[in-house]
Amino acid sequence: MRVIQFTDTHLYGNAAGRLRGVETDSSLRTVLENVQQCHPQYAALLVTGDLVQDDVGGYLRFRSIFGNSRVPVLCVPGNHDDPAAMRHELKGAPFQFCGSHHIEGWQFIMLDSCEVGAVSGQLRDDELMRLDAALRSCPAHALVCLHHHPIDLGGQWLDDIGLRNSSEFWRIIDAHPHVRGVICGHVHQAYDGYRGAVRLLATPSTGAQFLPNSPRFALDTKPPAYRRLELRSNGQIDTEVHWVQSIAAGQAAHG
Repeated sequence: MRVIQFTDTHLYGNAAGRLRGVETDSSLRTVLENVQQCHPQYAALLVTGDLVQDDVGGYLRFRSIFGNSRVPVLCVPGNHDDPAAMRHELKGAPFQFCGSHHIEGWQFIMLDSCEVGAVSGQLRDDELMRLDAALRSCPAHALVCLHHHPIDLGGQWLDDIGLRNSSEFWRIIDAHPHVRGVICGHVHQAYDGYRGAVRLLATPSTGAQFLPNSPRFALDTKPPAYRRLELRSNGQIDTEVHWVQSIAAGQAAHG
């Protein structure tokens, strides 16, 4: 089963909105075109937060881009999102806001890690309880999806705005051996590692990227990207980040 992950799309109500030098609407559309050309068959789209850049008008733009999808569009909120507005604007197929979703022997558990007024993340007690209950109720291979990274990645400023109660999160994950992976956004860079037997994945933005391992905020020169996931029936995850070079070149040419 193939799933495509987008993250940190940072859309505005205005299609011309730019963030860190990137016109986020056209960048996302070009990334999506690349997916359609290179990986046209997939069972779901997963979008791991910061769909908009503090602009609820961006949800209508997101709907205009993905509203005709023939597969589920599974969404979690990020720190630049308004979860209530996001839930309201993206209600109904093909969209799903958080919750759980089952496809071909895999359970996607989508969490809201937003903390009001903060850039860092926090899983409320009810979200932790929902995570535990969802894992207890379904023995399928599980992929847990959230916006904020639950491990340190090595850059002090970025790790300071990760998931603040990661120990509580991992206590639940560790109790359920059928969790195969944890996937997030927020970090605007690629990461692929393990914590025990659990695959840990972070994915670059469909816009601008952060410089890995930097002690303070800094931008990378890498182009927009997305992640392709192949989820096997035996629980194995095969995955690769795809960088879309043409976007960065085109937007640099237009200044």
